[in-house]
Amino acid sequence: MLAILGAMDEEIELLRADLQDAETLTPPGVTLYRGVLDGVPVLLARSGIGKVNAAMTATHLLNAGATRVIFTGVAGGVHPELRVGDLVVSTDLVQHDVDVTALDYPLGTVPGETAAWQADSELREVALAAAREVEGVGVLEGRVASGDQFIASREGVGRLWTGFGAACAEMEGAAVAQVCAKAGVPFVVIRSVSDTADHDAQVDYRTFMPLVARHAKQVVRGMLARLGAAQG
Repeated sequence: MLAILGAMDEEIELLRADLQDAETLTPPGVTLYRGVLDGVPVLLARSGIGKVNAAMTATHLLNAGATRVIFTGVAGGVHPELRVGDLVVSTDLVQHDVDVTALDYPLGTVPGETAAWQADSELREVALAAAREVEGVGVLEGRVASGDQFIASREGVGRLWTGFGAACAEMEGAAVAQVCAKAGVPFVVIRSVSDTADHDAQVDYRTFMPLVARHAKQVVRGMLARLGAAQG
């Protein structure tokens, strides 16, 4: 079963409104919605903000039967070519706020874990095809950097660009990627750029959130159409 995640209500409410045969599941601390979108059985959930919430929700989704995971929502653009409204499809994900350099681990590396978690190639291909159908926005494949920080300065953007080669920054994706990788479950993260992660991030984020939420919905629905056709 395909699982669709968003960090906030705004990122999933447009999809939830279209969910057919909806059923609510309530494992501890999380609400999951099971139903059908575009003929495809899905699980839908709001993870909450931050890596701990995201990891917990991803674990509940896997326990509820998720066999593939799509994380959708917004991010701050880091790549210099990205503009507000553009879409990023993850190649891989890193946790930029992990720092065990005092013990000679590279910045961003969780001891005992891979340095980055690779998104599934098939889901990436489907996501790219769907994203390119959204008119008037750029589409970029790239690294998603996650951390329990809202990046809102040019200095922070520079650190993620030069230190990690990140395309965008958000607060959940790498935690979901880590959980999925450990379980052997394919995943992809699709982020719509709501701000350019600089000193104007707060203003841009609140202004453009409704637009990028619609873009995220369009990409997910495009993916469902393709995945449904492949299953049929």
